[in-house]
Amino acid sequence: MKAARIHGYGGPEVFRVEEVERPACGPRQALVEVHATSINPVDWKIRKGYQRFVNRKVMPAIIGMDLSGVVVEVGAQVTRFSPGDAVYSSPNHRAAGSYAEFAAVDEAELALKPANMTHVEAATIPLVGLTAWDCLVRGAKVQKGERVFIEAGSGGVGTFAIQLARHLGATVATSCSPRNEALLRDLGADVIVDYTQARFDQALEPQDVVLEAMGGDSKAMALNALVKGGRLVSINSDMPTLVGRYGPVLGIAAVGLRLLTFSISARLRRGVKVLSVVRKPDGEALGAITGLIEQGVIKAVVDREFTLDQIAEAHAFSESGRARGKIAIRVR
Repeated sequence: MKAARIHGYGGPEVFRVEEVERPACGPRQALVEVHATSINPVDWKIRKGYQRFVNRKVMPAIIGMDLSGVVVEVGAQVTRFSPGDAVYSSPNHRAAGSYAEFAAVDEAELALKPANMTHVEAATIPLVGLTAWDCLVRGAKVQKGERVFIEAGSGGVGTFAIQLARHLGATVATSCSPRNEALLRDLGADVIVDYTQARFDQALEPQDVVLEAMGGDSKAMALNALVKGGRLVSINSDMPTLVGRYGPVLGIAAVGLRLLTFSISARLRRGVKVLSVVRKPDGEALGAITGLIEQGVIKAVVDREFTLDQIAEAHAFSESGRARGKIAIRVR
């Protein structure tokens, strides 16, 4: 099969698109013919080696954490899927490898692809969808009538989370630059904060839930933006910054210490519950997301599409921070 592999940690130039062996299909796995994948910021952070001390890759390595395609083979213990099924998934960190024509995926991490989406559209959904689901449904348990602020609304998680929060019955606020305001209002945002002109904690009335995405000073701002007893869900641990500053061992320790200290302080000062969220590769939750998509509640936001041969160019565009929604990669 054709695959895009990294041959070391570094910039987009470490990718090589080459012929490699297909992965074997384990007893609980389905072998999926990948039609499309997509890029998430975590992909280029892995490529650059920011996670090498918690998720070390054996080089050359295939990365990529989203896929949509068709099942071509199933293991002996697989019961939920059959060859010919159109599926999508965000596999777990250690098994991820979707920048390729085939991927072996655990049955528990798969769901049927939404019937009303192309493979290219569907491939942009799993990681950001599951992240938003874990933040708003499982984590914060957003209720109808609550006020929810979603930081960085024009990003992949943000564009999905705005739609999900709206569906849950929340009044949705978000932050973006002026060029993205119309898009986010179309997705369901009620209140827009222009982050180039104002701090969100000063521009908003107190929020019940904040989804914090940028790390650094944003955590303190998120705490200030909440009502007493509110919920703060964070998807940015600042690991690359802290590992770069203190080294791998002390940097990872600093991540945990900062989170613990901040969580205790937030609880004591404001009664705020702090949740640090890492997406779970959950086929059951992804199936629930499929239902919302087929009902018209959620739509894909695709900035642009590349081919697998253009993977280095696509990564460079992702790192630029200019993408609105997701960057799709057509494999077939």
